[in-house]
Formats: sequence, C-alpha cells, structure tokens
Amino acid sequence: MKNIAIVIDSLTGGGAERVMISLAREMVAQGHKVTILSLSNRCDYVIPTGIRVCYLFAHKASKVDRFWQIKSSIAKLEAWFTKEAQQSSPFHLVLSNLDRSNNLLAQSNIESVYYIIHSNVDAELQQQRRFGPLAFWYLLKSKRNLSGKKLISVSKGITEAICQGDKISPQSICTIYNPFDIQHIQKQSLLTFSEIPQEPYIIHVGRLARVKRHDILFMALAKVTAEVKLVLLCNKPEKALKLAEKYGVAERLILPGFQANPYNWIKQAQALVLSSDYEGFGNVLLEAIAVGTKVVSTACPHGPDEILTGPLADFLVPRRDPEALANAIDTILKTDIALAEADILNKVSAKQIALQYLALAK
Repeated sequence: MKNIAIVIDSLTGGGAERVMISLAREMVAQGHKVTILSLSNRCDYVIPTGIRVCYLFAHKASKVDRFWQIKSSIAKLEAWFTKEAQQSSPFHLVLSNLDRSNNLLAQSNIESVYYIIHSNVDAELQQQRRFGPLAFWYLLKSKRNLSGKKLISVSKGITEAICQGDKISPQSICTIYNPFDIQHIQKQSLLTFSEIPQEPYIIHVGRLARVKRHDILFMALAKVTAEVKLVLLCNKPEKALKLAEKYGVAERLILPGFQANPYNWIKQAQALVLSSDYEGFGNVLLEAIAVGTKVVSTACPHGPDEILTGPLADFLVPRRDPEALANAIDTILKTDIALAEADILNKVSAKQIALQYLALAK
C-alpha cells in the first residue's frame, strides 16, 4: 500500500480540483491511502468515501505565498508533513497542484514531490501581463520555481511547450493524461434532476474567467440560427448575465450556477461548446464524449486537438472567431457522430492513469 499526498490550493469548483479528486478516488479503490491537503479551508465538492481531506489554513489561500508570509507558510507546511510522518508514515508520493501549492513545496524540504502542470505556461503569463508588472512578475517567478523539479503535464502539447520554451528547465517531465472514471461519469449522467430544461439547449461548463472567452461564446450564440438556449454552468451567473446583456443574448441563457454533478446537464444537451483561448487538457470535452454528447471546441493550446481526432477534428475551430464557432454549432446540431468510438476514451481510464502515477512512488 502506498501513502499518497495531493496538495492543492483549494477545493473550490475547478478542473484541477475535480481531476485530483477523481485520481484520489481511484487510488483508494486500488487499496492505497490518499490524503488531500488543501491550503484553503474552502470545499465545493462532496469528497468520496475513503479520501482524507486536511486544510492547512483556516482561510482563503490568496496570500500564503507572498514574500512577507511565505517563510511562515512553508514552516507550517513542513510541520504538517513532519507530523504526518511521525503519526503514520512518510508519503511515498506527493503531487503538487497550482501555483500557491507549487511555490510552497518548491521552496520546502519536502521530498518525493512531483508538480502537475495543468495549463499552458506561456499563455498564462501572456494573460497575466494585463494585470500589471507585479502580477506578471509573481507568476513568472512561480513558474521559474519549477526549474530543477520533476514535472507531470496533463497533455502532450504542454510537455512540448515547456521543453521548447525558456521559462522552466525541469529535472524531468512526462505526460500523464487526466484520469476519468467513465463508468462513474455515465452513472452520474443518468440521475434525474428537475431543474434540467426540457427544451433544446447547448451547454458551456467552466468558471467565468477571461481565458474561457465567454465574450466569444456570446458573440457566437448571437449568430447561431438553431433555436437553442445556452446553459452556463459557471461560478458567477450574475456576472455572466450582465456580460450576455452586452451581446444581446441574455434571453437565450439558462444560468443554474455551479453544479457538483454537471454530467446529467451535459448528457441532456444537444452539444457542449468550449470557447477558450487555452486549456490544459479540456476535461469537459472528454466528459461530454463519455456521456454521448457532441462537442465543438476552439483549436486552442493545449488538449482539444488531442481529444478531438478523426471525424471529431472537423469541429475544432480557430480561436476568437465567433462566426466559425457559430457555424460549427449549427453544423454539429444537424450531424450524427459515433462518439462511442472516440479514440481518446481508451487512453484516460482512471485505473490506467492511477497506475501511471503510482509507478512514480518511491
């Protein structure tokens, strides 16, 4: 039995958080011990039985890695790991996720750490420039802290970008796709829920953030000729509605807010749409395919082109092109596709992915 620690900034609704919970569930199912250590005390998910969750700080983790606080934060993190080793046993594998967790672990004395890269580093940095030089410097320093470390990326595209770039010089890097418990997803997708609309709709699942390009999504919706509504599963529905009003599509939106189980919403949709500028992998595309829902996506780096292959590649469209996105939506609503034959489904089973991670444990 291996003892695994997963360290993450928080357990609020997000892709990396859901991925790590899925990985932990599978590792526990295989007979291993898993502890998720969240820096923040916030949790939006129902944690599966058998997974232990600890919270390092009794507040949001927004400033735990700032220069005036990082030494005390690292000391607290190291003390937690020391106590765990004394009370139980040292961790055979530590998986670090997201910038604040990475910053603390990278400057600590904790061993057996692998850092999981969930997103496109260069695209993140380019976006961060919008928030000023200090914000950019903070993120750049965070990425450079990973030089000399053991990295895992969630797509081949991210691995290639890091190896070809000049921001991070890792000790090692490998690609491990995100884990998906296909049977669990399909089972959850069959649960009835009275709030799911009976009228035709397309769906977008993702936090309200610039990278997700809801503006492009709404501009495309205005051009979609099919009579469908758009369901948005996002964390800030009021803000999304205000943005939709700007593009004249507010009356076509359905805004149920964040859903712990998005799969039954996705299954009932006519199609799922991803409009991002960049992704780490594009989890929602695979989840939609798993439940038999057609997908349209921007050909953003990285992930979508590794998921939508063969006939599905016809529904990859250029980024930031609302007209192309609208045309693809209209086309896919009239097109039959054999989603069960999608090649990617054979590469992402949670059991297979968990074994790849466990092979790294000392």
